[in-house]
Amino acid sequence: MKKFLKIIYILLLVAAIGLVSGYVYMQKKFPAVGEAPNIKIDITEQRLERGKYLFSSVAGCADCHSTRDWSKLTGPVIPGTEGKGGEKFDETLGLPGTFTSKNITPAGIGGWTDGEIYRAITSGVSKDGEPLFPIMPYPNFAKMDKEDIYSIIAYLRTLTPIQNEVPKHEVKFPMSIIIRTIPAPPNHQPIPERSNTVAYGKYLVTSASCGDCHTQSEKGVPIPGKEFAGGVEFNVGPWVNTTANLTPDMETGIGKMTRDDFIKRFKACTTPEYKSTTWKEGEFNSIMPWTFLGQMSESDLGSIYDYLRTLPPVSNKVEKFKLPSKF
Repeated sequence: MKKFLKIIYILLLVAAIGLVSGYVYMQKKFPAVGEAPNIKIDITEQRLERGKYLFSSVAGCADCHSTRDWSKLTGPVIPGTEGKGGEKFDETLGLPGTFTSKNITPAGIGGWTDGEIYRAITSGVSKDGEPLFPIMPYPNFAKMDKEDIYSIIAYLRTLTPIQNEVPKHEVKFPMSIIIRTIPAPPNHQPIPERSNTVAYGKYLVTSASCGDCHTQSEKGVPIPGKEFAGGVEFNVGPWVNTTANLTPDMETGIGKMTRDDFIKRFKACTTPEYKSTTWKEGEFNSIMPWTFLGQMSESDLGSIYDYLRTLPPVSNKVEKFKLPSKF
């Protein structure tokens, strides 16, 4: 009996040593993206203009890193909160933990070098070397033109500093280990010629991370054949949003929508009347950041439409808005 117990003890000890060794290895080996590059980005008028455009619309930085007013239709950003962070994303959205957007004003990242900000945006590694959860869509930003990333960083430097200390992420096991393996070096792609509207539209769709919300996945992996077909549910306060089918399916997607219709749908959400529309409990609302994306130029929105029209049509009817049974 004593011999048996001794064997069990040894096996448990070996297993414990193995687990500790593996944990230490993961902590030291990953994220495997290297040091932040030693770069200094010149702030030019051209970069500031482009950076503001990307921050406020295409890349959606203002969407997650500001305070949205959910008493209004589609939750527009509350003026004066741009970049302050503090928005919470948790298990109600199907995430493995609680993640809070960072303060990206100079009050939050003023002590970061340009290279550290660049590494966070394109590789998902913070100043302290810790990984970021990809709800921050760095895998998509990694495919953007490097000059676009430089423009965003230049614009971030000009934001009004807002003192707002945000809590650290709380990542559940085993994602707390897996998350360390996700960051990767960037794979920048040049901006296509704008005359090639399909290629340029694909670039914009990637930069805006449209596929992240409009593609169903299992354990974080997109389901083959469901690309851009919608059907992803988000619990938002007292309602549930299901993302729309963006494929050109004639019955359940955007197949019957003209290019002009598509552009007008976004632009309708940028008027003062729309932004001031008060949401009433029990009525329709949407997590879709219409007021941000609607700030894109008509030509850019048209390019997105042209690209979406090239996708394989997928029949997937979704109910975009649902309320609890009490309503």
